[in-house]
Amino acid sequence: MNLKPSIYDRKKRWKIWLFVVAIAIGIFTLLYTDFMVKQLSREERNKMQQWADAYRLISSSEDLNSETLNYLVNNVIRANKTIPVILVDEKGNINSVLNFDTLKDADPKFLQSDFMMKQLQSMQNSNDSIKFYFDPSDSTRYNVLYYKESVILKQLRYYPIVQLGIISLFLLVSYLAFSASRRSEQNKVWLGMSKETAHQLGTPISSLMAWMEIIKSDPKEIETSLIEEMEKDLQRLNLVTERFSKIGSEPLLKEASVNHVVKNALDYMQKRSSKKINFILNIDNSFEAVCMLNIPLFEWVIENLTKNAIDAMNGEGTIKCIITESNRHVTIDFSDTGKGVKANQFKTIFNPGFTTKRRGWGMGLSLVKRIIEAYHKGRIYVRQSEVNKGTTIRIELKKITS
Repeated sequence: MNLKPSIYDRKKRWKIWLFVVAIAIGIFTLLYTDFMVKQLSREERNKMQQWADAYRLISSSEDLNSETLNYLVNNVIRANKTIPVILVDEKGNINSVLNFDTLKDADPKFLQSDFMMKQLQSMQNSNDSIKFYFDPSDSTRYNVLYYKESVILKQLRYYPIVQLGIISLFLLVSYLAFSASRRSEQNKVWLGMSKETAHQLGTPISSLMAWMEIIKSDPKEIETSLIEEMEKDLQRLNLVTERFSKIGSEPLLKEASVNHVVKNALDYMQKRSSKKINFILNIDNSFEAVCMLNIPLFEWVIENLTKNAIDAMNGEGTIKCIITESNRHVTIDFSDTGKGVKANQFKTIFNPGFTTKRRGWGMGLSLVKRIIEAYHKGRIYVRQSEVNKGTTIRIELKKITS
């Protein structure tokens, strides 16, 4: 049996792949930084060798001309401004230091201080030294140059560790923030679904309770019309159950007339709305717009858009629905004369939890968007809106062509 992976399996795979990519990036960063550290370390070693050679020439050669001497002093000896250096004679005495303390490097007391002795011991343990003789024939007179890596090299060596630490901290904080936001959004969704459920069930249940009171008051006088109305309420309850059972699952779509479905839904809402609401349905009877629909869910879309429009108009105004078609699509423009929305809210009004109502839960348009785009593979968006003048929401569905 070929089983399709669930959404949780797909999310798990994505997390694994992201983790693998993160590890690969980390390893590449460490290896590349290590390569750069070795390159810079070799360059510093070469500089120290040149420094030792220059110092030996200056100290042992008496016939150096002034131009050569100036070049060695200015371009080699004094050019080193980053690498700490300690120069020790054959007896272990410190003769010269560089790049420890600019104001004290030439002070004899500083050269013999406990601080410099600890620095020398540390350099001797690191084995970064260069030994050179002033006279190749005299092995008793020499100097040893000790040095340690520059601040730049140290920073580069520890850079990937610091970088990975910061990235890890950022990812952790981002994950915690995302999880908190996700939980908050889920709570809003569940609260909204609870409110929507209660709202959907409230009307038929209240109606049935009223019919029951009538029956109790005079059980012998049960008219046929009463039974018919009770049947309508029971059908409504069954419809609500069917709608909610389809949320989260793949609904069954079938060919249906958009004109017919929209007209039925608007008729249902018109009978249950204030007479101050003017309903206008504009359909071109020269065509029959046929699409793949799940009728209970699509009727729910029209009902939610109608309720949203009524709320936006404070129970008084005009709702206009225009259905048109093109070669490939059926378009439904749903307009009201309500308070409108700002341009920067055109997309956010479809987000779960977004509402302008004092007691709203912001689930109506979120459900509408899910039903149209996730289940019917259509598109819904705010076509136009102007504050205090009204809003037009457009639905686009793929048309079935013969």
